[in-house]
Amino acid sequence: MTTLVTGAAGFIGMHVAAALLSRGERVLGIDNFTPYYSIDLKQARIRHLQARHGADFGFLEVDFGDAGALEQALADETVDRIVHLGAQPGVRYSLENPTAYVHSNVAGHLNILELARHSRVAHLVYASSSSVYGMRDDTPFRIEDRVDRPISLYAATKRADELMSETYAHLFRIPQTGLRFFTVYGPWGRPDMAVWKFTEAVLRGRPIDVYNHGDMLRDFTFIDDIVNGIVLTLDQPPLDDEQEKPGGFITPHRLYNIGNNRPEQLMDLIHAIEQACGRQAVLNLLPMQPGDVYQTFADIDAINHDLGFAPTTPIDVGIPAFVDWYMSKWANAETKLL
Repeated sequence: MTTLVTGAAGFIGMHVAAALLSRGERVLGIDNFTPYYSIDLKQARIRHLQARHGADFGFLEVDFGDAGALEQALADETVDRIVHLGAQPGVRYSLENPTAYVHSNVAGHLNILELARHSRVAHLVYASSSSVYGMRDDTPFRIEDRVDRPISLYAATKRADELMSETYAHLFRIPQTGLRFFTVYGPWGRPDMAVWKFTEAVLRGRPIDVYNHGDMLRDFTFIDDIVNGIVLTLDQPPLDDEQEKPGGFITPHRLYNIGNNRPEQLMDLIHAIEQACGRQAVLNLLPMQPGDVYQTFADIDAINHDLGFAPTTPIDVGIPAFVDWYMSKWANAETKLL
C-alpha cells in the first residue's frame, strides 16, 4: 500500500510521512519547494526522511496546482491513500499574494480530488484550518458552528476546499476527512510561526512583535499529538452509510477539529520560551493585525469520540522540545541545517 503525502517537505507533512514509514508503509511524497519560507529547511526535511527510510520513501518535486504536471509525475505510480497537507499557508501573506492561495489551495485541492477520483483511493485526508471559524466570541469552536464569515482569503480557500470535497464525496463517493488544524508547533517547525519567531528573537536578543498587546489566545498543539490524530484518522475512513457525520454530511465525508483543546495566553507562551531559552524577551507591543483572530479553541469531542484522539502535550513540555531542537539543529546554521 502506498500513501501519497502532499507537502512532504512541509512541517506536518514530513512528520506524517515519518510516522507512516516507521510502521513499515511505503510513502510517496510530493512538494514543489515554494520560497514562502526557507527552502533549505524544506530540503533538509526531505533529506531527513531519505536518510532514515531509504527506498520506502519516494519523492517527486512537482506542483500539484498544475494539473498536467501532477498527472505526468504520477503516471507510473499507484496511489492507495492520500494525506493532502500541501497548501499555501499564512493569513497575513494572503493579503500580499492572493493568487498563490487560489493556485495551491483551490486549484490544487481540485487536482488532488481528481487524482483521488481516478485512483479510487481508500481514503483522502486533507488539511483544513481553524481559520474558517473567523472572528468568534463564543468558544470552544465546534464543527457545527457557522463558518461562512471568513476574515482572510486563506480561510476562504480552506472553506472552499471543504465544500469541494463534499461535492466529490456526493458525486463519486470518495471517503474523505477534513481536519481543521489549530496552531501546530514542534521540532522541524515553520519559521513564519510564532513559536519559531519568538524563540529566534529571544536567543538573538531581538524584540518580539506581539500583536494585540499580547492579549490573544491560541490552542497551541504539539506536532506529535497532531501526527497521532492524522494517522488515527487515515486508518479509519468514514462509512458510506447515509448516516450524518461531523460536519453535517451524510456522504462518506466528515470534518474534525484537531487541536490541544486548551487555549494558552500568548504571554504564557512567551514566558515558556523565555524559561526554555534561559533569557528574557524584549517585547514590541503592537495592535491586532488584519486577518488575525483574537482566539482559537478547539472542541475535539467528535474526533475523541469517533477515533480516540486525545492530545497529551502541554506547552511546558512541547516548548522545551522545540527549543532543544532549534538550538541543536538550526541556531548556529545561519542558512541551512548543520
